[in-house]
Amino acid sequence: MSEEIPVKEIAELLDNVTEKLPKLLNGVFDTLYSADSGKKMGQAVGGFYKELIESGIPAEDALKMTKDYMLSIKDLANSFSEKR
Repeated sequence: MSEEIPVKEIAELLDNVTEKLPKLLNGVFDTLYSADSGKKMGQAVGGFYKELIESGIPAEDALKMTKDYMLSIKDLANSFSEKR
């Protein structure tokens, strides 16, 4: 049995991806770098630190963990912006 490769369908799919992917990435980038997003990130990072302290984590350790958490969010955002 010979199966033909659906070249036309693949070409149409790639055209759709090429058209829609930049819009999707731009939307994600705009969401990550909006003023509202910055405010929410600050609340998330502050809340993370507060929870660590309230859980009995020493302040120095909580600060390091919070910095690591914030950097991981930043790295994720940067990975999106590099694909832009």
